[in-house]
Amino acid sequence: MSQNNRSSNNLVVPQATAALEQMKFEIAQELGIAIPQDGYYGNMATRDTGSIGGYITKRLVQMAEQQLAGQYK
Repeated sequence: MSQNNRSSNNLVVPQATAALEQMKFEIAQELGIAIPQDGYYGNMATRDTGSIGGYITKRLVQMAEQQLAGQYK
């Protein structure tokens, strides 16, 4: 990894940014977690942000499994 780019969170499909943001807000709402409107997550509990990320991952895996099985629309 280069010195200038320390983040490994680069999207393979940059056009997916809006869909992932929407999913983040939907999951946070389902979990009853308020996402800061200013975009600063420093005041959020690590447990809350981790829960959101975990559920996003879980949902993406489910979607991929369904797609592989030919069930995803």
